[in-house]
Amino acid sequence: MGTIYKICEQALWRAAAADGLFLGTAADERDGFIHFSTAVQLAETAARHFTGPADLVLVAVDAEAMGQALIWEHSRGDLFPHLYAALPLSAVRWARPLSRGADGRLVFAELEP
Repeated sequence: MGTIYKICEQALWRAAAADGLFLGTAADERDGFIHFSTAVQLAETAARHFTGPADLVLVAVDAEAMGQALIWEHSRGDLFPHLYAALPLSAVRWARPLSRGADGRLVFAELEP
């Protein structure tokens, strides 16, 4: 399975780091699971859902550490990873601030598949 990714606001991530557990964003709470993307899906996810907010962070997560709580489900013609549990920070490989390029799009450094 490899690495999956979550984009969220830095303030929300800092609060999760202090609590030791990430419960998700407002959209995640509304939908009943934490939305993730693969490296290939990130650009589309960012363009669709993160065009305005600044101060974003990209969180890389060990998909295998999620066990059976991670379900791959169809959305927009692709399989997306959805976590039906809180994200334990022990599964986080790293978290990095995101920046925007001159075109306003989020810039993603080299990512693990």
